[in-house]
Amino acid sequence: MQIAERISHFQESVIRKMTRLAMANDAINLSQGFPDFDTPPALKEAAAKAIRDGNNQYSPTWGYGPLREKLAEMYTERLGWPVDPAQHVTVTCGVTEAMNAALLALLNPGDEVLIIEPAHENYIPSAIFAGARAVPVPLEAPDYRLDPERLDRAVTPRTRALILNTPHNPTGRVFDAKEIAGVVDVVLCHDLVLITDEIYDRILYDGREHTFPGALEPLRERTVTVSGLSKTFAITGWRLGFVIAPTHLSEAVRPVHDFMTVCAPTPLQVAAVSALNFPQSYFDDQVADYHQRRALMMGILDEIGFVAPTPEGSYYTLAEYSGVPVPQAEWDSMRFAVWMVEEVGIAVVPGSVFYSLPGYGDRSVRFAFPKKLSTLEAAGEKLRKMLNSTTGRPFVQ
Repeated sequence: MQIAERISHFQESVIRKMTRLAMANDAINLSQGFPDFDTPPALKEAAAKAIRDGNNQYSPTWGYGPLREKLAEMYTERLGWPVDPAQHVTVTCGVTEAMNAALLALLNPGDEVLIIEPAHENYIPSAIFAGARAVPVPLEAPDYRLDPERLDRAVTPRTRALILNTPHNPTGRVFDAKEIAGVVDVVLCHDLVLITDEIYDRILYDGREHTFPGALEPLRERTVTVSGLSKTFAITGWRLGFVIAPTHLSEAVRPVHDFMTVCAPTPLQVAAVSALNFPQSYFDDQVADYHQRRALMMGILDEIGFVAPTPEGSYYTLAEYSGVPVPQAEWDSMRFAVWMVEEVGIAVVPGSVFYSLPGYGDRSVRFAFPKKLSTLEAAGEKLRKMLNSTTGRPFVQ
C-alpha cells in the first residue's frame, strides 16, 4: 500500500522516545522538557471547577473569549501595538500545533524556511508538512552566537521565512540586542516573515529580560509570535499554545488551526485565565527556583567532566561529553544516550537530534533540568557512580 513520500523524510520524536526508554528502565528523566514538580494547586482547582461548571464542549475555534482577551491585554503591552482578541489571537493545541499551523499557512511547496540549528526536532517536520525545505544555519559551540552574515548567506530566491527560538532550546542562549538586530536586517532585506518560538520567555537568568521581536517597529507587520503556557505553569500535558499575529498573517493561520484541531481543550482554556492572573510573586519565585536548579545541574555536570554552556534562559543545556570516560570513546551521541539511560539510569537527548547538518551534535547530549532539587541530586549520585565504575577509582567531590 502507498505511504506518503513526505513521511520518509523524518521519524518519530527521539525526545519522546527517550522518555519511553526512561520509563522502561526506571531511569531519571532529564530528556523531555517537562517538570516533575506539581502544577500550582490553584490552577488544578480552576481546571476542576471549569469541568464541574460545564465548560466541556467546543470553545470558539480561535479560543475561549476571556483567555483571548487576557492574552490580547498582555501582548498589547509586550508588543506595543493594539492586539485585538477578535483578530490577532489564536489559541492552539500547544506550540507544536501553532508552528505547524504557521508554516502550513505561510509556505508553499518548494519554498524555503531558515532554521537556526541546533533546533527543536519539530521544526523540520513542520516544514515538510508544508512541502517546504528547511535550510539549516548553525550556531557554533561553545558560545552558540547567532551570526547574521551566515543567515544572510543562507537566503535564496525561494526563502520565505525564518524561525527564531529565544530563549533557545537546547543551548539556553538568550540572543542579545546585536544578534536580534542582525535578524531584523536579514528579515527586512529579503522580505521574509519571522516566526518566533518564545515558550521560555519567563525563564531567564541573571537579570536578563526577554526581547519580543514582534515589538520591534520594523517587524510588527511581519512577525508571527508563538508561545504557550506549558512551561511557565508546569502544565505541559494541557497542550495550550497560542499565536499572536497582525491581521493579514492571523487570517492565514486561523483556517489551518480550524481544520487541524478545531479548538484547544475548553476547560483547560477556562482555567488558564486564572494562571495568567497569578501575582508577580509567582513568576519571581519561579525564576529564583530555576536559578537553584541551574546551579545544581551545572555543578554536577562540571564535576563529572561534561563541558556545557551556562544557560541564559530556558531550562536546558547542551553538554559535550568528550571528557567523560565512557566504555567506547567512539560512541556517537545516540549510542551514548542509550547507554546513559540503560546503564547509568539517566535519560538525556542525543545532541545529533537537534541538527540536520552532518557532523554537528555528535559528541553532545541535552540535559533538561525542570526537576525537583532532589531529582537532580539523585541524578548527580548516579553520574558519580558511573564515573567511579568507568575510571575504577572513587570519585572525590
